[in-house]
This record gives sequence, structure tokens and C-alpha cells, in this order.
Amino acid sequence: MAGLYLHIPFCKQACYYCDFHFSTNRNRQLELVQAIAREIEIQKDYLDKKPIQSIYFGGGTPSLLNARELDILLNTIHAVHPVESRVEITLEANPDDLTPEKLTELKKAGINRLSLGIQSFNDFILQFLNRAHDSRRAIASYQDAREAGFSNISLDLIYAIPGQRESQWLDDIHQALNLEPEHISTYSLTIEEKTVFGRWTVSGKLKPEPDETAAQYLELLMTTIQAKGYEQYEVSNFAKPGLYSVHNSSYWKQEAYLGVGPGAHSFNLHSRQFNVRNNPIYLKALEEGRIPAEVEILSREDKINEYLLTTLRTQWGADLNYLKKQFNYPLVEQNYTYLHQLMEARLIFIEQDILYLTGKGKLLADKIASDLFVLQS
Repeated sequence: MAGLYLHIPFCKQACYYCDFHFSTNRNRQLELVQAIAREIEIQKDYLDKKPIQSIYFGGGTPSLLNARELDILLNTIHAVHPVESRVEITLEANPDDLTPEKLTELKKAGINRLSLGIQSFNDFILQFLNRAHDSRRAIASYQDAREAGFSNISLDLIYAIPGQRESQWLDDIHQALNLEPEHISTYSLTIEEKTVFGRWTVSGKLKPEPDETAAQYLELLMTTIQAKGYEQYEVSNFAKPGLYSVHNSSYWKQEAYLGVGPGAHSFNLHSRQFNVRNNPIYLKALEEGRIPAEVEILSREDKINEYLLTTLRTQWGADLNYLKKQFNYPLVEQNYTYLHQLMEARLIFIEQDILYLTGKGKLLADKIASDLFVLQS
């Protein structure tokens, strides 16, 4: 099985925290959609004919696509790739884009899962983030999506925002739970250099929250949301039983995926590919029939490290036998003292040759994984 990610690099306005590739100039939107369709055709062999089990429209703001543009992309995918009959087709959407008419359009196009960029239900925080919607629009968009027939909806929330109080974060969690979405994705705010928040931080206008606050808010989230029956299948992702995101799960399980569009990444188990983050350069390259991308061939050490970084974040854990058979790497023997320390601290446990993080360990997931990384030979 494999996945397909489409990066739609357009937004109506720039959120102050966002470092993803996008443009607010939409004059060439249709032209770029047609270029993405050409890339899908050119890259038809990248996934080695594996059936597509998930199609994910990310960005940027994919909810800016119209019916014609969605049809161009989805028709091209179905013409070029074998697609599973029960394929998950997710579209990221901003609440301010989702009128009842737009939702009907998305449903008719074949979208069967929505990922709503709520971020917060607090109007002051939304203004601080420079989001285009308010809390009323966020709730209304969710309700409109239900009325339009969407039975699989994910909500995005951000925490550890400078100045955000614990009570405000808890209110956001409860508001999300009251809506009863199938899935909730959460993100600790990271201050990126080339963003408004990044510039404010350098000038002293903004002070990021410490890592301890982010860990505290994540722990509060885990306790609250799991008490309502949601399963933490990955550190930042929670779902009702059996409703995990196919797209997210395939990424954390290291299944192959093709990313198309400017700024998109691809992974085929042996290499990573990074498309240029520039719309005009991307368009020109596709006009010439070539993919403007850099390719990184993964070494044995890269593959081990990527496996640890992704799988340790999940409820499925890291398979020690897989590491031995696939890479001839005895993780426990190579890290016995450190792993023993982690066990003593109740950060990890091992069952049937699977290494798992405990709830406490998930607060330190990336550090534990990086501590276990294999150095390049």
C-alpha cells in the first residue's frame, strides 16, 4: 500500500506561525494545479504500482481549490495509479472557506475526510495567530460539515502558544471533545525563523513558552482526551477506536508515499525527495517535463534512525526483530545501559521484542529517539 500527498501552495493570508510553503498570490492557481497533474503523470512509477490507500490534500489551504481543480487532480490520480476502492481522501480546510455550498462541492468531488484547521476556540488567540476565522465560524463549519454528510472529521489544535494559559488550553480541549470529532491532531507551537513570530522573537517582542510548558500541556491533553475514549496512536494524534488517519498512520509506519506540488516531500523506503519551494520555478520545470527536486539516498544508518524516530512515537512501537533482520542492528545490545536507565525511569518498556514509550516517555519521544540514533559510518 502507498499514499499520495498533494501540496496546494496557496493561502488567503499568512498565519504568523506558519513556515509551510505557500503564496497569497493566486493568479496562477489553475495553471499550478495543471502542473501538479503533470507531475502525477511524470511520477507514475515512483510508487512501483502499489495501490493508493490514502490521498491527502495539504498545504497551504486546499479548501481554496474549486470543483474543476479538484476534478483535474483526482481524475489524474485515478487514471495513473491503482486506487483502493475504500481510499481515504482527506482535504485540509480552513473554517472560513466552508460554506454549505462549498461542502457540497467537496463531497461531490469525492472528499470523504476533512481536516479542519481550528487551532483554537479562543478568539483572542485566533487573532494573535492571525487566523481568518473566529470561534463561531469554527463551530459552524464543523456543524455544516456534518449536515453535508461528512462522517470522518479531524480537528487541529495548537498549544504552548506564548501567553496561553493552562485554563485556555483546557477549554480548547473540552470544546473539541464536545463536538465529538473522529480524530484530533495537536501541535506544540514551534517558532520558525522565517515567520512573523520568528522575527518577533528575534526583536524581543515575543517570548516562546519553555519546553516544560509544552510537556505539561501535552500531558494535560493526554489525560483529558484519553478519558473520553480517544486513543493516542501517535504522540500528537488521537482518534476514536478504529478511526486512525490512514495518511498519518502510513507516515509513522514508514510506508511509501509520493508528494506532488511545490514544497512536497516523497519517501519510497530507499530515498527522500524534496520538491522546490518556489511556485514559478516549479511551473517552469513542469512545462519542460521535469521534476524540480532534490533526492537524498538513505544510508543504512539513515534508515535505522528514521525508523526509530517515527515508530517510537506510535502505539505500535519499534520492532526489535525488524531492526535485526532488516539492518543487522541489535538495538538492545548496542544501548543496554541507556535502555536500562529509561526502564528504571519508567519511560519505556519492552514486550514481545517491541520497544514502546510509556505515557511519560511520550513527553520525551524525540529526545529518546535521537539518543538512540546510530552514527554515520
